[in-house]
Amino acid sequence: MTASVPFLGHREPDAVVAYRGGRAVRVAEFLADVERLAARLPQSGHPVNICGDRYCFAVGLAAALARGQVSLLPSNLAPESLRDLAQEYPGLYLLDDHAAGLAGFAYLRVVPEAGAAGKGAPALAFAPQQTAVIAFTSGSTGRPMPHRKDWGALVRGAVGEAQRLGLLEGAPAALVGTVPPQHMYGLESSVLLALRNGLALHAARPFYPADVRAALEEIPGERVLVTAPVHLRALLAEDIDLPPLRLAVCATAPLDAETAARFEARYRVRLHEVYGFTEAGMVATRRTVDGPVWHALPGVRLRRDGDAILVGGGHVPREVPFSDLVEMRGADAFTLAGRSADLVNIAGKRTSLAYLTHQLNAVPGVRDGVFFMPAERHDGITRLVAFAVAPSLRREELLAALRERVDPVFLPRPLYFVDSLPRNATGKLPREALVALAARCAGERADAVLETQTTLAADHPAARGHFPGNPVIPGAVLLDEILAAARAGLGLPPQPAEIVSAKFLRAVRPGECLRLRFARREGGAYRFECWVAGEIAASGVLRVRKPGGAA
Repeated sequence: MTASVPFLGHREPDAVVAYRGGRAVRVAEFLADVERLAARLPQSGHPVNICGDRYCFAVGLAAALARGQVSLLPSNLAPESLRDLAQEYPGLYLLDDHAAGLAGFAYLRVVPEAGAAGKGAPALAFAPQQTAVIAFTSGSTGRPMPHRKDWGALVRGAVGEAQRLGLLEGAPAALVGTVPPQHMYGLESSVLLALRNGLALHAARPFYPADVRAALEEIPGERVLVTAPVHLRALLAEDIDLPPLRLAVCATAPLDAETAARFEARYRVRLHEVYGFTEAGMVATRRTVDGPVWHALPGVRLRRDGDAILVGGGHVPREVPFSDLVEMRGADAFTLAGRSADLVNIAGKRTSLAYLTHQLNAVPGVRDGVFFMPAERHDGITRLVAFAVAPSLRREELLAALRERVDPVFLPRPLYFVDSLPRNATGKLPREALVALAARCAGERADAVLETQTTLAADHPAARGHFPGNPVIPGAVLLDEILAAARAGLGLPPQPAEIVSAKFLRAVRPGECLRLRFARREGGAYRFECWVAGEIAASGVLRVRKPGGAA
C-alpha cells in the first residue's frame, strides 16, 4: 500500500503555519480548525472554496480532503457559471469566510477559533492518488475544461518549487501573496509551497502597495512576496518602501527584463518567475534578469511529438501539450514564442499580440496597455485594437512612438485611451472583459465631442494656502480650468456658458495632468469628466444659455 502524504511539512506542533490578524497560528491550532470544519461538512458533495482569507482557504481545502471531497476551482465565480457547474457536479456547495453566501447555493462559513486547539487533533495525511482539486481552464478559447489534480502530484510540485527557489535551506520564511488562492498559481505558490515545506503563509490578500507593505511588516522573520506583474509594477510606480525580502516570485504573465531589473535594484532582492498552465500546473522558473530561457522544475522534461511539444515527468503525471508556442532548448529548458491563439496575420505579415503589447508598454509614458484582436467583421476584415493607460500622452504621440517599434500594418485601429484596464484578481485580462471595454469605448467615442488635457502648474498660487504642507487645488479653480478648456475646444462663447452641477471625487494637486472629456447632451448642455491618474476627480454638467437668460 502506498504511504499517505502529510498535508503539512512542519515537524513540531508549535511550528508557525500562518500569520493572521496580527498573530501567529501554529500547527495544533490549524489541525483543530480543520477538525471542527470537517465535522460540519455535508456527507458528500463538491465544495467551491471562495474564501478570500488564505488561512481559511487552507482550512477548507484540508477539511474537504479529510472528508474525501474534491474542491472545485472554477475560472470565475459568476452565478451563471456556478449554476452550470452544479449541473455537472451534484451537491455543489460554497465555502466562504464571510457571513453572506450567494443566492441559490448551499453555503457553509469557515470560522477559525483563535487560540483553540483540539485534544489530540489527528495528523492530516492523504493517499497520493486522492484527487484534491479540479481546476478549470479560463475558457478564453472555448468552454472551461476540468483538470483533476491528485494530492501526491501537488505535493511533489510544491517540494520541487521550494527546492528550485532555495527555500528549503535556512530559517523558515513566511509568504505574502497578492494573488487569490483559487488560481493554480496562487494555490501552488502561496498555499502549498508554504504548507508542504514547513513555511508559513500570510492570511491576507493585499492589493494596494500600502497593504502589501503592511502585510509584510506583520511577519517577524524572513519574507517572500508572491505576486503578479500588475502588482509588481504598482509597487514600482508608487516607489513604496518594503521591509527586507528574502525572495520575490512572480507569475500569470511574462515580465520584461527591464522591469525585473528595476524591481531587484529597488528592493535588493532576487526575482524569479514561475511559468505554468492549468493542464500541467507550474512547469518551469527563470530569474528574469538572467535571460529569456525557462528551466523546467526537477524531474520535468520536454519532448517533441510531430508539431507539438509535450511536457511531463516530475510532478506532472501525464504528458500534456504546451498551451503556448515554445522553442526547446534541450529536454529541460525552453523559451516562449507566444500563445497559439495569440498569432496575428495581417497582409501576409505575422507577429503576436504579446509582442505588440510588449512594444506598447515599452513606450515612455504608457503605464499599462494591451493589444486585442476582436472577432472578424462580416466583411472579412479584422482590425487590431489597443487600449492604453497613458495620461501624459496624446494619441498622435503614442502612434508615432509605435511606428518606430512595429510594422505600420500592425498599428491599432482604433487606439483607445482608458483610465485603467479590466484586469482580474491575478492581473490577467479576460477576453470577455476586453470585448466589453471595446464596445464601451466605441460608444463613448461616438458620443464624445472633445477630449483634451491640461496640466496644472506645480507652483499654482491657489494651492499655497490650501492647505499648508498638503497643497490641493481648490474646487473653484478646477472648475475654471474645465470651463476654459470647454470654451477653447468647443468654441463656446465667453459668456454665458456656465457649470450648473459638479461633483468632486478626488483631490487634485499642483503639477497633475488633467484629462478632460466632454459629451453633448440635450438643450445646449455638455457632460464633463475630469480624470487624474486613472481616477475621476470631478464630473458634472455645463450649459450654454441662450440670449436673454433662457437655457
